[in-house]
Amino acid sequence: MKKNIIFICIDGGRVDRALNSKIIQNFQRENSIFFSQLITYAPYTNSALHAMISGSYGNRTGCFSYWHSHKFNHSKFKTIIDYLHDDEYYTCADVPSDLIMPRKNYDEYYVSDESEIDLKTHHSNLLDKMREKSDNNQPFFLHLHYSGIHEGIRDSVLKSFTNYSTEFFENKKQNEDRYDVLFNDAEKYLGYIHQKLTDLNLFKNSIIIIFSDHGMSLGEKFGERAYGALCYESTIKAFCLYYSNELDHKEIISQVRSIDIMPTILEHLGINLDNEFESIDGISLFPLMNGKTIEENYAFTETGNPLKTNAPPKKPNTKSIRTSEWKLIVNEYNDTKELYNLKKDSLEENNLINTGLQIENDLWEEFLNNQKKAIY
Repeated sequence: MKKNIIFICIDGGRVDRALNSKIIQNFQRENSIFFSQLITYAPYTNSALHAMISGSYGNRTGCFSYWHSHKFNHSKFKTIIDYLHDDEYYTCADVPSDLIMPRKNYDEYYVSDESEIDLKTHHSNLLDKMREKSDNNQPFFLHLHYSGIHEGIRDSVLKSFTNYSTEFFENKKQNEDRYDVLFNDAEKYLGYIHQKLTDLNLFKNSIIIIFSDHGMSLGEKFGERAYGALCYESTIKAFCLYYSNELDHKEIISQVRSIDIMPTILEHLGINLDNEFESIDGISLFPLMNGKTIEENYAFTETGNPLKTNAPPKKPNTKSIRTSEWKLIVNEYNDTKELYNLKKDSLEENNLINTGLQIENDLWEEFLNNQKKAIY
């Protein structure tokens, strides 16, 4: 029987907290692979998820800003939902906004406000329904979205501080404590879902992917009080736990990208890419998960710095190109660049731009190659 697919998105989950989470690290540990260097296309939800489910950067698909969720080009790019629908999967999603996930080819699509419903009960009921599908030999795809961290930061940070509030950036311990309370609630949610999956025996024939769409700033860099404004490590690094009962547990520390998840699932399921659509930017990580070596690919990220306004720009104006060791940031809003050796300077404090390093030229060339394909 075909494997079921379950996505569980922990919106705004930081990788450092996930690495120290007993709930996440012990989530079916024997058969799960944890990607600790997952780089998102966009440090905000809607473009990040569109890129992940399509395996392609938003500057090619049309979803490259907060304002472009409904401009994803379905005539040229297929999503993982499209592929599974074509393969006769039953598809269901529960999301906090229809901006973050296209409705196309979903059999059931829910938009839920976590402040008004009991999310655990709602998701439990959806899992019961999917179990019934599976009992009737109907494979399913289910996307569950937990936005408690996002909503908590919105209410306690975004409504109280600006990206230039010195009070926020001078109180990092307070920022960390605030975030940890929210992350602890996310862990409780995951613990509940883990027990539900166990009770329904859904681990037996499912691929379960727990991931974050982007990280979250705790005040590491002035100008970024939460997410979505800049391209520093705290917000562009996400995480992914990939479970399937035939896998052997490992942590993969090489750089991978959120756009690689979709082709990985397709190869795992034995589904070929559709050549009638545009080629994708991501690659399958399935060989890497099974012990083979694959070449590292550049990771591209972009977002829109709102500067001193409250509205993000219509086009991205800050971008980065990254390897596991080096990162080039291109700030188009003020015509500056930044270059960091991530191995030696993980906090991105020593800008090495214009110091004569060949890696600067290499990254710049790769950045230009990416921009040649962009449609904005």
